Amino acid sequence: MDILGIDIGGTGIKGAIVNTATGELKSDRYRELTPQPAKPDAVCDVVNDVATHFNWAGPVGCTFPAIVHHGVVFSAANVHKSWINTDCKGLLEKRLRGPVVVLNDADAAGVAEAKFGAGRGQDGLVIMLTLGTGIGSALLFHGELIPNAELGHMELRGKDAEWRVSDRVRQEKKLSWKKYAKRLNEYLGRLEFLFSPDLFIIGGGASKYHDKFLPRLKTRTRIVPAQLLNEAGIVGAALAAERAVQQGAALE
Repeated sequence: MDILGIDIGGTGIKGAIVNTATGELKSDRYRELTPQPAKPDAVCDVVNDVATHFNWAGPVGCTFPAIVHHGVVFSAANVHKSWINTDCKGLLEKRLRGPVVVLNDADAAGVAEAKFGAGRGQDGLVIMLTLGTGIGSALLFHGELIPNAELGHMELRGKDAEWRVSDRVRQEKKLSWKKYAKRLNEYLGRLEFLFSPDLFIIGGGASKYHDKFLPRLKTRTRIVPAQLLNEAGIVGAALAAERAVQQGAALE
């Protein structure tokens, strides 16, 4: 099935048509800047522009950088606070020519990695972490998503973990890879104790340099870098929309 996947980020909104059977993009990615301030109507207008670029009429999967519960946004870390308690799914369906599924961006990346990337064929519990401006997280059990696991906000040394371990903090504090790996190892150790996962997948901006820090980590759990990189959100959004199409009622 071909489905349009759109990845809404704090700085850019990008989309592509995805072959959900293979995970391959059937079009070039198209990207527009996220409007500033990133308020609901302005963001939805840009999403509509992206869909219009593809002349798309059909199901659409969208990621969103926040907690998303049945299409409603519950947080706003990298977008305007007016998004809180906004029905993102409803706003988008008023603009787009088809039903819409909205899910957290890290959850979408996790779904994509589980089916086509580093988590393919992995049983048990997989934790995907996106180390970027903050820390996104996705929990997958036997390939099934457990949505909205905000593990980046777990307490670590008296503050949110993402204020110690995100790639932004690494850059701002000019941490060496050795020091960054030490911080990350402490965080992963906490996650291991709480969840006993079978696999960690590391994505986000930091994953481009995985050879600098992954070998320094000392966890019981196997750790691998993400494979789909910038395409993960788009592919995962399309997969979520495909599943909703198959379930039928989820798109009503």
